[in-house]
Amino acid sequence: MPASPSSSAQAAREALAVRLAHLVRDAGITGRELSARCGWHPAKTSRILRAKAAPSEADIRAWCTACSAQDQTADLIATARAVDSMYLEWRRQHRDGMRRTQQDVLARNAAARLCRAYTSNVIPGFFQTADYAEALMRSITDFQGTPDDIPEAVAARLARSRFLYEGDHRFVVLIEEWVLRTRIGPAETMAGQLAHLLTVMPLPSVSLGIIPLGAQRNVWPLEAFYLYDDHHAVVETLTAGISIRQPRELADYAGAFTGLSRMAVHGDAARTLIRAAIDALE
Repeated sequence: MPASPSSSAQAAREALAVRLAHLVRDAGITGRELSARCGWHPAKTSRILRAKAAPSEADIRAWCTACSAQDQTADLIATARAVDSMYLEWRRQHRDGMRRTQQDVLARNAAARLCRAYTSNVIPGFFQTADYAEALMRSITDFQGTPDDIPEAVAARLARSRFLYEGDHRFVVLIEEWVLRTRIGPAETMAGQLAHLLTVMPLPSVSLGIIPLGAQRNVWPLEAFYLYDDHHAVVETLTAGISIRQPRELADYAGAFTGLSRMAVHGDAARTLIRAAIDALE
């Protein structure tokens, strides 16, 4: 697992490394002796203990055997899997195509009563039209070089939109104005997407705010993030999705969302910005 920009993911990796170090000390052996028992170079042990490399499940089994702590194996493997799920590279998630990832997001939306979303790059998935989603997923697939299952992935993404109309789900969304003017697909695709935003804005389940280009910033532009109720956040970077559950970090993202909300316009002012973006396409 590569180094994560999320402090919660890195902290979890370091905590796992500390637990492995305790096994070595409790066994009364050195790192070099552990390496010999495991049959690998001491540098590998050092990287794991410094949280610079993530141990595989086979590594953990060998480590526990070397320390005569086989009773710890299952728990440590479960911990490692949890750490690994905090930082998921897109290429790894999309190794069989994008459909499965979209189904995972669908499940998150289904489970959450409140979804707060801030997007600084594209229209959020639950607001996307089929043409916009297809154009966006085409560019992502081409960039990542991952398998092409775009029709299935688009269908899975569009399925999220049903939560705008059913159940007691609530979507509170902030979009940077430049997203409205960033063309994904041809002009007609963007025009259709922007018109769709005007269609969903009046829904009781939706609160849509636009942060104008000229807004005085009290929170700087951030990477897109989604807050699911008060217990889970997902941050989207170029290379990975970062899953956050640490209360302190969740509070930071909630605070950032509140600050961003103060800069946004809603209602007629937001519609004016959307219509201006449509007009600019002509």
